[in-house]
Amino acid sequence: MGLFKYFKGRIRYVLAIVVLLAAQASCDLALPNYTSDIVDVGIGQSGVESALPVEMREGTMDAVLIFSSPDDRDLIEEAYSKQGDNYVLNQAGEENAGQLEEALKYPLVMCYYAGQSDEMDIDQAVSAYNAGAIDDAQVDAIMAQATEQLDKMGDSIVSQQAIAAVKAEYEACGIDMEKMQRDYLLSVGARMLGVTLLGVLCAAAVSFLASRTGAGIARDLRKRLFEKVVGFSDAEVQRFSAASLITRSTNDIQQIQMVTIMLLRMVLFAPIMATGGIILILRTNTQMSWIIVLAVALVVCLVMLLMVLALPKFKIMQTLIDRVNLVAREVLTGLPVIRAFNRQQYEEERFDKASLKLKGTQLFTNRVMSFMFPGMTLIMNGVSVLIVWVASGYIDNGTIQTGDMIAFITYSMFIIMSFLMMSMVAVFLPRAQVSAKRIDEVLATQCSIADPDQPADAEVGEGEGVEIVFDQVDFAYSDSSKKVLEDVSFTAKAGKTTAIIGATGSGKSTVLRLLMRAYDVTGGKVTVDGVDVRDLSQKRLHSLLGYVPQKAFLFSGTIASNLSYGNPGAGVDRLMDAAEVAQARDFIEAKEAGMDTPISQGGTDVSGGQRQRLAIARALACDAKAFLFDDSFSALDYKTDTALRAALKEKLGGRTVIIVAQRISTIRNADNIVVLDEGRIAGQGTHDYLMGHCPEYREIAQSQLSEDELKGGVE
Repeated sequence: MGLFKYFKGRIRYVLAIVVLLAAQASCDLALPNYTSDIVDVGIGQSGVESALPVEMREGTMDAVLIFSSPDDRDLIEEAYSKQGDNYVLNQAGEENAGQLEEALKYPLVMCYYAGQSDEMDIDQAVSAYNAGAIDDAQVDAIMAQATEQLDKMGDSIVSQQAIAAVKAEYEACGIDMEKMQRDYLLSVGARMLGVTLLGVLCAAAVSFLASRTGAGIARDLRKRLFEKVVGFSDAEVQRFSAASLITRSTNDIQQIQMVTIMLLRMVLFAPIMATGGIILILRTNTQMSWIIVLAVALVVCLVMLLMVLALPKFKIMQTLIDRVNLVAREVLTGLPVIRAFNRQQYEEERFDKASLKLKGTQLFTNRVMSFMFPGMTLIMNGVSVLIVWVASGYIDNGTIQTGDMIAFITYSMFIIMSFLMMSMVAVFLPRAQVSAKRIDEVLATQCSIADPDQPADAEVGEGEGVEIVFDQVDFAYSDSSKKVLEDVSFTAKAGKTTAIIGATGSGKSTVLRLLMRAYDVTGGKVTVDGVDVRDLSQKRLHSLLGYVPQKAFLFSGTIASNLSYGNPGAGVDRLMDAAEVAQARDFIEAKEAGMDTPISQGGTDVSGGQRQRLAIARALACDAKAFLFDDSFSALDYKTDTALRAALKEKLGGRTVIIVAQRISTIRNADNIVVLDEGRIAGQGTHDYLMGHCPEYREIAQSQLSEDELKGGVE
């Protein structure tokens, strides 16, 4: 089973749990015996535990010796010592207690019956025997006849009669029977409390270790899953979807944690309890064991029926949770758009549709499973009634006592509950198995972007900037035969600004993503200082690049924590310099807390322009040798845009700059402008050159700039 592989490294916890569960089961199984002793011995026998009397009157001793065989007489005489008017059990008797009890059983019963009968006086019988009026042959004949009659009643009845005889003898000896009964009940009660306390401690320890093990497995799985997902390229993230990855990291792992705890606490405990209960039941009365077989069969049939109905729904539930998370994530992310187009009602209906489908599945499984407990209650109560009805006959003929019946019922409940626990786990296991399979799918996925065995990291980044070359690059997504980029070739030189412009969907952002190895090229190559990016480690490659995404994203924290995200060791002065270049210093200083100003998740508490400038400052705070701006000036006004570009040109010096932009005004002064049209280079060169030689660029320029701006009069 796939779940058991998660226990690697935690065997010592599992072994400790098994030992503790065995101890807990021993305690639980001991309690019915104590209950039986309280009922049968403490109440029914007034605390008299054995048919072996510790004290007898002289007359009773004489009568017992008369009704005993010669060998037994010697044993009895050696076992008792005369103290005053009575005989008291000595050390020799205690050492031979079992043999002595068997020897005394029938003589004591005979004495007891003689004492209860009006036709026979035990003292007269002893006197007659001593006077020779009754010889051994006559005594043996009387004993043989009495033994035959007693054997017909059953050994249990004989034992009970012997105990009754001992009780009567104690009363005749003047022993305080109320004190004996009270002492016995207190003694057994104290033992019960001690065993219960030990069982509680074992259960608490098992619960702690099982919870710790389950939580540890969940923690390790979350860590492994997070580390794996963080290393995914865009292709793997899109394959699983962000919503599904969130579900797998939360709900699926929670399912595994829950079932792991159930396995450790219930699946290991149930067989121990069931086995112990069966053994003890066979000791109590084998003739009623068919009741347990019947009860277990009914439990198994009930659970199997519920599993057949519920399991198919369990298997699709995780997919439905994925769908709910996907819709919820889209709604929360796109809330401004939803409000702008007044589509709240539509999105509510879309979420309700996904939620109601999940609700329907969960209600069905919950309703099916809700029949389990009433069904189990019916079975257990029915079994209890059946046991009482059958056991009443055995009690009537003396085969068992009332306490034995109570113990039998308790053991039966233990066995039934054990099989129920195993069956319940069998219901939850398939769902956990589905969750484990979903997690293993992520963990087993090989990232399409991997570091080389021997990275050429030392061969790049020796200068202030780097030279980036796209050499006949082709690219197509794995699930599409259509090329997004085809035969793209250009060079971004150190100390120069390279701009990429083109219509929407022409592949501009894809160029930067290939450079950062979000995807790998399907043809040609991308090099940095002459080294193919696929020959560099991703850590080294990304350390060379300062990236500003098309959609500026800020993390929850402060302005300082966001600006130092790529350079944790940067001081306040370094951050302020970066903010000044990004034209963000003024609004940062205008805030009361300055750099310590809180930022919400996604940066929703600052304007779009401020968010974009902070994202630019974050990149500039890094020790990068090339800066990539993916349409990062779209939210800036023309004045801020102009000031920012001027500051970049002054501060970046010999660094490499690649700008993806929609506005001609942003990139018209670039050293080299690459024009993309449907994934191919339509032209490249300076602004003036492209205006005269590239119709696609000229069309874009004329749609954005006036005649004066085209002539260079106004920027």
